[in-house]
Amino acid sequence: MRRTLFTLTLALIALLIPVIAFGADISFTIPGIDAGSAGDGSLSTTMQIVILLTVLTLLPAILLMMTSFTRFVIVFSLLRHALGLQQTPPNQVILGIALFMTFFVMSPVLNNAYTSAVKPYLASEVTQKEALARGIEPFREFMFQQTGEDELAFFIDMSGTKRPKDYDDVPTTVIIPAFITSELKRAFQIGFVIFIPFLIIDMVVASVLMSMGMMMLPPILISLPFKLMLFVLVDGWSVLVGSLVRSFH
Repeated sequence: MRRTLFTLTLALIALLIPVIAFGADISFTIPGIDAGSAGDGSLSTTMQIVILLTVLTLLPAILLMMTSFTRFVIVFSLLRHALGLQQTPPNQVILGIALFMTFFVMSPVLNNAYTSAVKPYLASEVTQKEALARGIEPFREFMFQQTGEDELAFFIDMSGTKRPKDYDDVPTTVIIPAFITSELKRAFQIGFVIFIPFLIIDMVVASVLMSMGMMMLPPILISLPFKLMLFVLVDGWSVLVGSLVRSFH
């Protein structure tokens, strides 16, 4: 447990510290922390507080900005609205599904960051600066692969930096907002495709009810069972999740 907590803290710090460098060459050193025990084999109170605050502060930002979580949670929310369901699945279920699907997609990136940065640093094989550079590199590569050229060029112009010659010259603070914008764009594109078949069902049901003079009957009340049946018959969850996972490769 002691090693796991220390490793997680180091990984989180290694991921977000380069973000503060906005195109400038900023060098610093992480202050040393005494991870000694309290005498009974457990971590000291100070170390426990540092680990807890670091995890609680940095983890949400990493999860939302540098992983596939955004695409999953937006598409699942749009699917719920396309089906006409207000609270099914609940928000907690959607967030849980998106979270574990994010772990599934990001597992190669996390393993690469641990193998190339955290593990050598714990073995005292690399310095702090080298560990930070190695730790952020797998995430930069993942975000760069999922970022559109238009979004990347837009934020490069907005940052006022010189036109980069290659991938290594692009600052991390440019890749992150470009990646987020690309994820939002792609998620809404997928959501639009999801809406089309359910929209057709709503239009057909509304037309039939109007032709029968049943204007007081809400069309959603009749179309909802048909949309649920269509989604189940085509094995919608497997198709949607599989398409989302493949969209990252």
